Amino acid sequence: MLNKQHRTSITLPRGTLDLTYQTNSATKKNSLKQNDSYQLEDLLGFAQRINPKRAFLFVSKVLGRHIPVAPSTMRSTFTDLANLVPSDLPEPVLVIGMAETAVGLSAGVHQALQTRYPNALLLNSTRHAQHSDNNSEALLTTFNEDHSHASQHLIYQSTDITTQAQLLASKTLIMVDDEASTGNTCVNVVTALRDAGLTHLEQVHLTTLVDWSLDQENTNQQTDNAKPERMADRLTGIEFHRHHLLSGAWEWTDAPNPEPITMPSVDTTAAGSQALGFTGNWGRFPTLNSTDGFDNYLSNFQAVFTRFNDQDSFDVTQLPKKILVLGSNEFVWLPFLLAEWLEIESKKLSGDTASMVNFSALTRSPIALGGAITTMLSFHDNYGLGMTNFAYNVDPNEWDLIVLCVETAADSVDAMWRGLDNVLVVSPTP
Repeated sequence: MLNKQHRTSITLPRGTLDLTYQTNSATKKNSLKQNDSYQLEDLLGFAQRINPKRAFLFVSKVLGRHIPVAPSTMRSTFTDLANLVPSDLPEPVLVIGMAETAVGLSAGVHQALQTRYPNALLLNSTRHAQHSDNNSEALLTTFNEDHSHASQHLIYQSTDITTQAQLLASKTLIMVDDEASTGNTCVNVVTALRDAGLTHLEQVHLTTLVDWSLDQENTNQQTDNAKPERMADRLTGIEFHRHHLLSGAWEWTDAPNPEPITMPSVDTTAAGSQALGFTGNWGRFPTLNSTDGFDNYLSNFQAVFTRFNDQDSFDVTQLPKKILVLGSNEFVWLPFLLAEWLEIESKKLSGDTASMVNFSALTRSPIALGGAITTMLSFHDNYGLGMTNFAYNVDPNEWDLIVLCVETAADSVDAMWRGLDNVLVVSPTP
């Protein structure tokens, strides 16, 4: 059941974003108020993309991507979103997340769903080509995210015969993303998966923090006065459902004579010159266990911190007061689990020694300063792709310790980070 409708307008340098939205009656986990639903200001800020395809960006306040957030807040959001997905779905269930922004969100939703669907598979799209000596990492399919700064996505299959058979037998697809604005990406994903052999799909559940695609007649996709089809009509032969914390519709109006922009070159799915270290399997390939690899990564952090802090052995009481854990691009799930571990361990300590822990991530997404984006750091990517990466709303001077988590070697990190004395780089090898 949906609450009353609200309207607001957001003015950005390149135009105006008019929103019509309604809150979901689902309650927040551990809310102090009964029936306290997520409000717009809980979930979103707004900013301007450096992208000629779409001028605006919904900036999540709960995702831990462009705005630092407490891991406990992220975990509650994962659980609240997963709880909207119904029980008794046709199995096998496949949870799929969209790179780069939603790969941590999808893993969190998947982990929460496994209390009801223990055999659900997790599979994330990626923009990092995977290679091996025996060339066993074969693509399952590709699809495009039309409005994105990096439109092409890769989806890999499993080299395990049993897992691959389960993947192809999937009857329910739970597509997880931070937001849906037209529904086109969902249609592209489902079409690509069906063409790749997932011919048994019966249900698709578009599961997003915010869904702006509910009013299909109010998108900017009209051509020659033709109204776009409803999502349920675009996915023939499949039962379609939506689940979200907040929903509505948007309409964008360009400012008169907006300044032209040039988007940085970030649209690549090539494998970089820096090798990816082994970090387990957290969703780039189909997996039942998204925490595979975390124990080793935690041990690497403890070893690096011990040397960083000149200790004989790791001591959680020696952690500084303000800690920011940064994931990097698609590598965010194990770093999130590390941030969550630090937050939980710190809360066990007395008030005088407890640390405040936040999580955020490096990204290839180019966003202009202004609105929800108050600061921007730019630097070379650690994958050896020769492109610029960014960190938003991160001022290194505000943190006692920044734990920068990468899936490449520590020396692949830009000298800007390595030159800061409060930055600890954690890589697959300690």
